[in-house]
Amino acid sequence: MQFFGLFGEHLSHSYSERIHSTFFDLIGMNAGYKHIELSPIELEAAIEGIRVLQFVGVNVTIPYKQTLMPYLDEITPEATRIGAVNTIKVKEGKLYGANTDYYGFGTMLASHSIAVENQTAMVLGFGGSAKAVVLYLLDNGINNIIIVSRKKGALTDIPDDPRISLMSYDEITDISGDLIINTTPLGMFPDKIGISAVPLEVIRHFSAAVDLIYNPQETEFLRLAKTAGLKTCNGLEMLVHQGIKSQEIWLERPFELAVNQEIYDKITQ
Repeated sequence: MQFFGLFGEHLSHSYSERIHSTFFDLIGMNAGYKHIELSPIELEAAIEGIRVLQFVGVNVTIPYKQTLMPYLDEITPEATRIGAVNTIKVKEGKLYGANTDYYGFGTMLASHSIAVENQTAMVLGFGGSAKAVVLYLLDNGINNIIIVSRKKGALTDIPDDPRISLMSYDEITDISGDLIINTTPLGMFPDKIGISAVPLEVIRHFSAAVDLIYNPQETEFLRLAKTAGLKTCNGLEMLVHQGIKSQEIWLERPFELAVNQEIYDKITQ
């Protein structure tokens, strides 16, 4: 039996175990995937643990996508550029870091026909997932990106690109654009449910809204966006896409997008 898992601090909200268990059933693989909740002081020991216990690989989520990077033996150029790792592959005693959020985000946008080229996007928050989102937008012809953060003055790892501007939440009331993306945990099950990072007055100035949160599947942010007539999508599709891309890295073989869709359909029934 082969072993996989997810590193994070609070994982009661996560769908990852369901996604990967469904994947194993679909391809007939004898494997297990477990959520591994860790406090910050347990992280280093856990990283060594997956090496010793011969895990095939683990995913990584909040708040460890950046803090675990120094413990890895090698990191892909893409993950280095993004500045965050969400996938670790264990091979021959070494730990290899990668990032599949970039791929997952782009595949989700494409499936909903949400355009990027020559558009203006507002990105709420700038954590590990937001870094992949911003680079995907830059690489795919975005015209302008407004990064909104409560830590506006403290952000030091913003890509050096003239298309990016920084704003605080009290500066965006009258800003309009095409795509607004929530990368913050506001709205997430269980303790932030029912909260939106921004009010309707901000959301209504855009034509499409994306929330990286997947539990609940309709956050308050997306509910408000729907009332304003925006095209919407939640983060569950992104989670499925990035999860199966992780499997491609771990198992060193490709899978058709139809597999992702079948998994999505099964876990949302």
